[in-house]
Amino acid sequence: MSQEIILVDKNDNQIGSGEKMDVHKKGLLHRAFSVYVFNDKGEMLLQQRALGKYHSGGLWTNTCCGHPYVGETTEAGARRRLEEEFGFDCGLTEIPWLIYQVDFGNGLHEHEFLHIYVGRKNAQPNPDPAEIGDWKWIAVPDLMLDLQVRPENYTYWFKLIVQDPEKLKQLMEAK
Repeated sequence: MSQEIILVDKNDNQIGSGEKMDVHKKGLLHRAFSVYVFNDKGEMLLQQRALGKYHSGGLWTNTCCGHPYVGETTEAGARRRLEEEFGFDCGLTEIPWLIYQVDFGNGLHEHEFLHIYVGRKNAQPNPDPAEIGDWKWIAVPDLMLDLQVRPENYTYWFKLIVQDPEKLKQLMEAK
């Protein structure tokens, strides 16, 4: 199914829209979000992307991510994807964004103006197997150790955020 996503300039001003796969083939800057959910123990909810995803299948990453629809706020899109992927919703706090680019080597490129949201939930997830291959709650020190030992098991954007000391501090303070 075709999905229109929001094209933006470097200041996150909407400059148009484009079909999702076409935007990723051309590497156009577009609006996206990443959600990080923590439980009361301070553990982060991670997902292993389903093998059938169009990129990064089988890699571990943040709770969920995606693109807001044209006409949808970024926070509403983040909450929608959280419900679609994990079967729950929660309040979200936005922390400072970032822009990144990566070539996946399969003809697809990410060039995202990435809004970052943090939430808190103690719910038992009900993941959609088309989106999520596996999931786990993990203590941040254990995550950081695993990232050092097995960085190839994690998505590019996830490592970019959690291995940045300032971004990690912002995540932890917002949780």
